[in-house]
Amino acid sequence: MNAQSPTFETVPSDSRSLRDARTDRAFSWLVAAAGFFVLFALLGAAFSMFWGGREAFSTFGWEFFTSTTWDVGARKFGALVAIYGTLVTATIAMVIAVPISFGIALFLTEVAPPWLRGPVSAAIELLAGIPSIIYGMWGLFVLSPYLGEYVYPWMNDHLGTLPFIGALFSGPPLGIGLLTAGLVLAIMVIPFVSSVMREVFLTVPTRLKESAYALGSTTWEVVWDVVLPYTRSAVIGGVFLGLGRALGETMAVTFVIGNAYNISTSLLDPGTSIASSIANEFAEAIDPLHRSALLALGFVLFMITFVVLAIARLMLRRLSMREGST
Repeated sequence: MNAQSPTFETVPSDSRSLRDARTDRAFSWLVAAAGFFVLFALLGAAFSMFWGGREAFSTFGWEFFTSTTWDVGARKFGALVAIYGTLVTATIAMVIAVPISFGIALFLTEVAPPWLRGPVSAAIELLAGIPSIIYGMWGLFVLSPYLGEYVYPWMNDHLGTLPFIGALFSGPPLGIGLLTAGLVLAIMVIPFVSSVMREVFLTVPTRLKESAYALGSTTWEVVWDVVLPYTRSAVIGGVFLGLGRALGETMAVTFVIGNAYNISTSLLDPGTSIASSIANEFAEAIDPLHRSALLALGFVLFMITFVVLAIARLMLRRLSMREGST
């Protein structure tokens, strides 16, 4: 007696194939639209600022980028002072924030006991969530008076007389200025950079670190020879992410930088930045040329941030190529 074996349909029907194809196509269009939305928003913001600042660009030309004059009454505007203040404060912030962030990430991943890692990580996340205006008010009412009374006079008396670097720390102890703005920016940037470093340090395989410890390496040797080479690209990306945050900060810098249009070698003197200049004057900019100059400043800040991020991408690409070649 021959038993007929049952047959199963393994090929989907034509209707289901068509439905799945339409669904995949719609999903592809949806995610592509999301990706292009970011690109269009970026280009739209850049073009709107450039178009709004076209009057200032056409009136002053390249002198807009090289002039230190910002006189609303005389209708003469130059961006060099604001560019200088933006770059100086961001540099101060990163010089302070990067080593501290590295130490925090190293402490949380390699040194701190398990019971302490949770509270410290929560504190870092809380710092990242504080609004920038709170940092600005704290810097103006708490940090600036303390620096002006105790720290800056000591810097002026002891560091201001040193050769080469003395000019950076000599000046009136006002408490507000480029250095104070850099310190506030550093405090704001530390949570972002340290969080990125901590997360990438946790991705290092435990076997690699245990092998290094088994060979007699110290904690610093493990971090320098194992952890950093493994996470170098991500660490550099986190640093440049913090730099982009420092370049574009507005309210906190506006409170403590002094908002003075002058270029000085002393970090204790007041200055201004692109973001603080726009925040201070845009609401009162009645003159079309004045408003156009402020929009041109916004376009300059956009280009500075774009160049910084492009340099970060170039460095990461070179590192990946070097790692692939080795």
